[in-house]
Order: sequence, then C-alpha cells, then structure tokens
Amino acid sequence: MDLKIIDDKGQAKASIAASDSLFGREYNEALVHQLVTAYLANARLGTRKQKARGEVNKSHRKPWRQKGTGRARAGFTGSPLWRGGGKVFPNTPDENFSQKVNRKMYRAGIASILSQLVREGRLSVVDELKVEAPKTKLLAQKLKHMGLDHVLIIADAVDDNLYLSARNLPNVLVLEPHQADPVSLVRFPSVLLTRGAVAKFEEMYA
Repeated sequence: MDLKIIDDKGQAKASIAASDSLFGREYNEALVHQLVTAYLANARLGTRKQKARGEVNKSHRKPWRQKGTGRARAGFTGSPLWRGGGKVFPNTPDENFSQKVNRKMYRAGIASILSQLVREGRLSVVDELKVEAPKTKLLAQKLKHMGLDHVLIIADAVDDNLYLSARNLPNVLVLEPHQADPVSLVRFPSVLLTRGAVAKFEEMYA
C-alpha cells in the first residue's frame, strides 16, 4: 500500500510504502459503528438525577379512605402513578454508561477507518509539519495553500508552536498518534499525517 506525500501546495510529490493491514484493510461498517458508539458512551457522565418514591417531598398519609368515596384507591400522594410522584426506576448520577471494547476490536476498527480514509482520498501525508512561530495566521495560510480546511492533523511530535497555532482554528485539531480516537478520525473530512506519524501508527496497530 502506497500513501501519497503532498508538498506545501497540496500536490503529490512522492509516495511512501505503508502497511496493508493498517491502510489497506476491508471496511467493516458494523465494527466502526460499535467502536464510535462505545467511545462516545465511555465519555458520558452521569449528570442527571431523578427522585424515587421515598425522595419526593410528599405526604405518606393515605389521601382518602379505601372504600366509599367512588374514587380509585390510593395509598400515598408520592406514588409513581400520580403527577409529581417519584419515579419507579429513577436516573442516578452514578449510572454507568461504559461499554467494553476488546483491544483486538479497537485495533481492527482503527485500521478499518484509516483504510477507508485512504480509499476516499481523505488521508494525506507530509514529510513534516512545522510552524516557525506560535501564530494562528501562519498555520492557516499553510493549510490554505495545501487546500485543506476542516482537517485533523496527526503529527509524530506536537511542539508548542504547532499546538498554539492550531488552538484558535475552529475546524483544525492537532493530535499525536496515541491521542487519535475513532470519533475524530470519522468526523473530519480530511486527515493529515506526518511521515513519522505513519510509522508510529504502524508500530501501534499494524
């Protein structure tokens, strides 16, 4: 599998040999969906709270006698059947939303995503990506010349200049290979890897 290397103008100038098991894998849509769903679920926090029957501020006295009123029998006003009553199975802050993903599944899912990016022409490689000073304008101009707008940049080493230059660009995210996640890889229309990042991906997932 050969990946094209682009220059500062976004033109292909050479190619780099890459692992077929990582960049030439068949796309597994079900696995990628499971991976993205699990990643989002594992990032979810239990921030919602509902009250059970014993927690609502209602009287526990029987509202009327059992028989003779013509109304339905009722035990107390905090019943889940009543408006303002407690919930039968309330949501709690300590609710666990996490989903387990095996290491083998995760590696196969990342490889499937990267391979699909290559097939769709959304993945490009550069020899290196450096910014002379921590200025957003410099990086924005460099990406514009490459023809990239909404882009995920994965560099083998992110220095302060690159990180600070990309921080204020709303459609640009800079990560190192070990920080790359399935949601970011799927979300961005374009992915830009450095040559060193390709080697690290192969070391981790191939």
